[in-house]
Amino acid sequence: MTPAVNVLKKSKTPYTLHEYSHDPATDSYGLEAVEKLEISARQVFKTLVVSLDNKVLAVAVVPVSSKLSMKQLAKALVAKKAVMANPAEVERVTGYVLGGVSPLGQKKALKTVIDSCAKGLTSIFISAGRRGLEIEINPADLATLTRASFYEVSQ
Repeated sequence: MTPAVNVLKKSKTPYTLHEYSHDPATDSYGLEAVEKLEISARQVFKTLVVSLDNKVLAVAVVPVSSKLSMKQLAKALVAKKAVMANPAEVERVTGYVLGGVSPLGQKKALKTVIDSCAKGLTSIFISAGRRGLEIEINPADLATLTRASFYEVSQ
C-alpha cells in the first residue's frame, strides 16, 4: 500500500479506498477521478505543492474544479508570495509522483491548508499516493492528520 494509506491504517482513521484504471494520456488527474468514479467535482480535491517566498514548501488541498489563489494562500500562510513548486522538488520532498501527490504520508511534513469549502462536506476524495487510487475521508479527519488549517484559497 501507499504511505498515505499506511498513515490512515496506523491512525485508525475511517476512510474508503476507490480504485480506477488510470489513463496515462489524461490531462487532468482530478477530473479523471470525477469521471471514472462518477462523483461530483466539488468532492474531489487536488493536492498542490507551492513555494512560499522561495524558501519553504507548503501544501494546498483544493477542489479539482477550482483554481488555487496564490494571493489567498500566501495570506493564509503569512507569506509575501506563493508560486507553484518545482515538479522535481515536489517529487523529491513528498515521495510521490505528480498526479499522485497525497497530503498524507509525505516524506517531509509540510504546512497544509485545506480550502474552507471542504468543511461543508461529509467526505472528500484525495489522492491516495498513486494515480488511479483515491481516498474518501472526512475533511476534519484530514485536517487533524495533516495538522492543516481551513482557509478560502480557491477561486
